[in-house]
Amino acid sequence: MGDVVRLLYDAPGVKPDQGADRHIAADYPHPGIYRGQGGRGKGKRTMSQKAVLKIDEGEIERVLTTAGKVEPARIREVLKKAVDAKGLQPEEVAILTGVSDPDLLGELFATAKHIKEGIYGRRLVIFAPLYISNLCSNECLYCAFRARNKDLNRRALSQELIAREVEALVDQGHKRVLLVAGESYPKEGFSYILNSIDTIYGIKRGNGEVRRVNANIAPLTLEEFKQLKKKKIGTYQLFQETYHRKTYSKMHLGGRKKDYDWRISAMHRAMEADIDDVGIGVLFGLFDWRFEILAMLQHIRNLEECFGVGPHTISVPRLEPATGSDLASQPPKPVSDVEFRKLVAILRLAVPYTGIIMSTRETANIRRETFALGVSQISAGSRTNPGGYSEKEVAEASQFSLGDHRTLDEVVRDVASMGYIPSFCTACYRLGRTGRDFMDLAKPGEIKSHCDPNALSTFLEYLQDYASPATHETGEKLIGAVLGEMGEKERAISEKMLQAVKAGKRDVFI
Repeated sequence: MGDVVRLLYDAPGVKPDQGADRHIAADYPHPGIYRGQGGRGKGKRTMSQKAVLKIDEGEIERVLTTAGKVEPARIREVLKKAVDAKGLQPEEVAILTGVSDPDLLGELFATAKHIKEGIYGRRLVIFAPLYISNLCSNECLYCAFRARNKDLNRRALSQELIAREVEALVDQGHKRVLLVAGESYPKEGFSYILNSIDTIYGIKRGNGEVRRVNANIAPLTLEEFKQLKKKKIGTYQLFQETYHRKTYSKMHLGGRKKDYDWRISAMHRAMEADIDDVGIGVLFGLFDWRFEILAMLQHIRNLEECFGVGPHTISVPRLEPATGSDLASQPPKPVSDVEFRKLVAILRLAVPYTGIIMSTRETANIRRETFALGVSQISAGSRTNPGGYSEKEVAEASQFSLGDHRTLDEVVRDVASMGYIPSFCTACYRLGRTGRDFMDLAKPGEIKSHCDPNALSTFLEYLQDYASPATHETGEKLIGAVLGEMGEKERAISEKMLQAVKAGKRDVFI
C-alpha cells in the first residue's frame, strides 16, 4: 500500500530548524509538519524533517468503483485469504464492503469470529471513560462540547473532584480508565492533564486502584507528547473523525481542530515521542463508511512504514444525538446496524492484530452482536459528563447520548454469561509488551497464552472484591469452564495464579 500513501516534503514557509515542539504560529503555517526521526523498533524508516501524511482520496474512489458487483466465488477467495490473519489489500476490503447476500454475510461474520478468537481468545478488556472537562475551543457541528453551544453546563473538575470520580470508579471495580477532556484547559494549561494523571494513579481504595490510564485528548506538540509519555500512560487515543477532507472542513468550523493536517499528523508526533501504543478511529455517520475504512487503512499502513508498527486499537463510534447539535440527530451518512456489524467484521479481517473498541454509544444488543465480530475492548458503566460517576448526572453536560446504560456489574455478568472472559488486565503495559513487542507476540498467536491467564486472574479479583452474588455465581462457572478447555501447561499456570488471588494477593499477572 506504500504506493498509495504519500509523504509531502519541504512545505513552503517552513525553515529546516522549525519543529513541532511549539504551537501553531504565524511563522509556522503548516502545523501538521514536524521534524525528527522515525520511531523505535526494527525496520523503522527515517523520516524527513518535514513530512505530513496525505490520504489519497482519488485512489480510494478508484478502488471502490473498480470493486463493483463481485461474484460470490471471488468473495469467498478473499475470506479464505483472510483466515491466514495476514491482513487484506484495499481492493479486497472494497470487495467485502459490497457484500449483501445473507449467506455471504454469515460467512464474513464467521471468518471474523474465527480470527478474533484465534488471536485474542475469548477475553474482553473492560474500561471506563473519565471525562474531566468539557471546556472546548473547537466548533465541531456534531459535538455537544462545541464552543458555541450555549445549552451546555461547562466545567473542568478540580483535582479533588477528579479524585472523587476515580474513587467512584475504583469502588465499582474498574482498573483501567480513559481520560477524556475537551480541547481547552483551565488556566494551568497542559499541566492540568499531567496533574490529573498523577491524581488518578494516586488513588488507592482497599484492594482497588487504577492500574493504567489511557488518554483521549487533543493533538499535542512533540515536547508535550514527551511529557505525556513520562506520566506512564497506556494508549494515546485520537480520532480523525472523518478522513474525507472536504467533509472535515464542513464539520469543523473553528478552533485548532479545524486544521486537518495538524490532527492527522498527531500519531506521528506521539510515536516520535516513544508513545508506541496509539489508538485511532472514525466517527461513522459523517461520510461514506466504505471510504473511511479505506482511508483509515492508509493511515495505518503509513504508521507501519514509518515506525514499524500501526495503532494498538481502532475505535468505531457511530454518530449519536448530542445536546445542541441538530446534525448529531440526523447524520449526513447514516450507518445502518447491518452496515455497522459488517464494518466491524471487515476491520477484524483487514487488520487482524489490532484491538477494536466498542463504546456504550451502542445498545446492549448491538454490543453483544459485535463481540463475535472482532471487538476486543468495551467500556462499561460509562458517563460522558465531568462528575458523572460521583455526582447525579446532568444530561446537559454530557458529550453524547448513551445506548447502554447498564452498570459495570450488569455488563460483566452479561459478558460472562455469553462465554467471554471480562478482563481488567493491564499486564502488557506494565511489562513493556507494547508497540512492536506486543505485535511480535500477537502475530504468531503467542499473546493468547498471556491474555487468558491474566484475564482470569483479574476477573477473579473483580468477583471477590466487587461482584454481586448473581455475577459471582456466573463468573465462577465461567472460570471453571475456561480452565477445562485449556491445555495442561496453560491451565497449571492459570490455576496457580487463581489460587494466589483466592489467598488474598492482587495484581497477579504474567
